[in-house]
Amino acid sequence: MHTLVFLSTRQVLQCQPAACQALPLLPRELFPLLFKVAFMDKKTVVLRELVHTWPFPLLSFQQLLQECAHCSRALLQERPSTESMQAVILGLTARLHTPEPGASTQPLCRKHVLRVLDMTGLLDDGVEQDPGTMSMWDCTAAVARTCIAQQQGGAAEPGPAPVPVEVRVDLRVNRASYAFLREALRSSVGSSLRLCCRDLRAEDLPMRNTVALLQLLDAGCLRRVDLRFNNLGLRGLSVIIPHVARFQHLASLRLHYVHGDSRQPSVDGEDNFRYFLAQMGRFTCLRELSMGSSLLSGRLDQLLSTLQSPLESLELAFCALLPEDLRFLAQSPHAAHLKKLDLSGNDLSGSQLAPFQGLLQASATTLLHLELTECQLADTQLLATLPILTRCASLRYLGLYGNPLSMAGLKELLRDSAVQAELRTVVHPFPVDCYEGLPWPPPASVLLEASINEEKFARVEAELHQLLLASGRAHVLWTTDIYGRLAADYFSL
Repeated sequence: MHTLVFLSTRQVLQCQPAACQALPLLPRELFPLLFKVAFMDKKTVVLRELVHTWPFPLLSFQQLLQECAHCSRALLQERPSTESMQAVILGLTARLHTPEPGASTQPLCRKHVLRVLDMTGLLDDGVEQDPGTMSMWDCTAAVARTCIAQQQGGAAEPGPAPVPVEVRVDLRVNRASYAFLREALRSSVGSSLRLCCRDLRAEDLPMRNTVALLQLLDAGCLRRVDLRFNNLGLRGLSVIIPHVARFQHLASLRLHYVHGDSRQPSVDGEDNFRYFLAQMGRFTCLRELSMGSSLLSGRLDQLLSTLQSPLESLELAFCALLPEDLRFLAQSPHAAHLKKLDLSGNDLSGSQLAPFQGLLQASATTLLHLELTECQLADTQLLATLPILTRCASLRYLGLYGNPLSMAGLKELLRDSAVQAELRTVVHPFPVDCYEGLPWPPPASVLLEASINEEKFARVEAELHQLLLASGRAHVLWTTDIYGRLAADYFSL
């Protein structure tokens, strides 16, 4: 949907040189829509000039590229165009190399000076990437190059120095880009372009490099630390965690594939775990914790009891949880606040089922996103859990991929979930009816790798679709595609 104002703005930008000349004469109130249209239509000349002459203290992608009254398209839900992103960065560079005009010569649209360019909130982690779009890795590199060039570029033109600009970004770093990003962060200290990281994701980065980066980040800006594939173990965690704990406003801590057994009997292992727990107790604003693939059997109470405030997002995928871990979580203050819960890879089919049901009951009021991939849930366990699951009235997403469910079980789930008015996505497994010669109970690896009878599955899909239509729920997506949609980020819930 486009309003007449939007269509008129799009028409104005067709001739970019004329539009640039007209910018000083246009009302400031038009600049937000001008930016969105120029970004959407890749009007790079205008886009660069808009950033160069931006009339407000703040230029925020999250504010400007969302759905608005004039255009229903939300650009934040799409990968950004490389051309448009480069134009924004070029406009920023031009802004930093232009001296401030005197009061008598300052044009109307430069009455207020840009102080903050907020480039956070861009779509990330998509599986497929259009070559004409910019990934978060590319964005990190582009901003880093700008920081380094600004420091090495020499003096600006004669006249009053430009007001420094704070650039807020989400940074991605690995072994290959570490030195480059470290130089950019160092260059931004005391520079007219101050790099401010909101979310940091570091992949396959040695411990000392991770610490070095954390030491360069502004403690007042960082919202999330996301460490992946770093093979830290408990010893590595005990080295890194005090550097993370200094970020008092940190809301999300994600530690993926942190290998190391928290149950190891060695004195050093116990000391490292206790030190890690003590440092976790320093966080005052933490709302999301992800400890995927960390061995926490029988230790969940120790970990969660140290936290100062209840979590709203907890990811414990492949953590070998025991019944007592689930019982503790169900009875803890965290359960009643959980919006997102991921228990993938934990066997919930045996003695863990009743504690899991208790946890589901405790979090039913708040739960929006539930991920139960590869939890060994067969029809018997699912049907026993449905009365509690359907009480999660606010649930929007349910992930059940990789569980040994039959077509009958899926149909029962589809019928019973009709009471969940907010449910929008169900990622379900291929029904066991569609496999040939499946052993029972089937291991998760078999469900993921065995061949599917395509004709049988086509009939299953058609029947599920008809059931959704008959119940007036054509808007609910039932799919086996675990990669086709991004998992909901905690901050977007």
